[in-house]
Amino acid sequence: MNAARKPLFQRVALIGLGLIGSSLAHVMRREKLAGHIAGCVRSKESRAAVRRLGLVDSLHTTPATTARGADLVILCTPLGTYDALAQAIAPSLRAGAILSDVGSVKQSAIRDVGPYLPEGVHFVPGHPIAGTEHSGPESGFADLFQDRWCMLTPPPGTDETAVARVAELWRRCGSMVEIMDAHHHDRVLGITSHLPHLIAYTIVATVGDVEESMRVEVAKYSAGGFRDFTRIAASDPIMWRDVFLNNREAVLEMLQRFSEDLTALQRAIRWGEGDKLEALFRHTRALRQQIIDAHQAGTFDAREPEQVGLKAPGRGKRARPATSQAGGRSAGRPRRGPRPKSKP
Repeated sequence: MNAARKPLFQRVALIGLGLIGSSLAHVMRREKLAGHIAGCVRSKESRAAVRRLGLVDSLHTTPATTARGADLVILCTPLGTYDALAQAIAPSLRAGAILSDVGSVKQSAIRDVGPYLPEGVHFVPGHPIAGTEHSGPESGFADLFQDRWCMLTPPPGTDETAVARVAELWRRCGSMVEIMDAHHHDRVLGITSHLPHLIAYTIVATVGDVEESMRVEVAKYSAGGFRDFTRIAASDPIMWRDVFLNNREAVLEMLQRFSEDLTALQRAIRWGEGDKLEALFRHTRALRQQIIDAHQAGTFDAREPEQVGLKAPGRGKRARPATSQAGGRSAGRPRRGPRPKSKP
């Protein structure tokens, strides 16, 4: 094996093989990032799917046996499982091993995992900002992380070499990597991810409460906006239950701001203040353009990148270098200016 194909880690243990875990398995196999991939899933049906797909080199029924001897262990399960999982795998973690995760709330991950870490084990919390509404081993694919951000939130004093190795793993998976304080991460994701999911769940639930005849028409004549809400609201209920419970302060803060803005919008509609409505809609349209310019508009629908002037991500394509953002710094890279806009 040549140097370019030398695995980053000899043995990687993936605890959980849902959308994120199975996608990691796919891309680690494609890019030859691990000498051996060990996996752990709970249900008999999921284990059968993992075997059929050939996602791992060894499949285990307990987290402890999965983590034994691994130089990298990644928790790919709902946040509510972290405390019990950390206790279970702690005796199996060897000195020098790295423990990471993919959860959407980082302060709770540090709170629930940190107390159980053995001496010499390095904890590098992570969050790939990528996903779809699907779940389970069959939902994963190798390009899920392509050109998406992955945030790392190592606690103060974390071994820098361990952080650099985890950052390099995500870069080779196609991600742009940023180091960020856990508290700042949770506030940012509270507004960009958690609040939108909460709103989507609420809108779809509101429609579910209308009379039966109306529900039939809603399903039959769903416009694009409502379809987008139903896609988001189809996300894993357990995962999102744990997100809201573990990031409640940030979510409640952002929900209060949203409620105030919604009240102002309600007043503008009631009083026929068209200028205020138009100004708001122009502002939000400009924000959408910023997201497109930042190459974060895709939904993995092969048609969308062309619609917004982007090229669809390809197999084996390398991510662009990470750039520094407010509240964080790029991992293992010098600070750079903003990326130029891509040509249509």
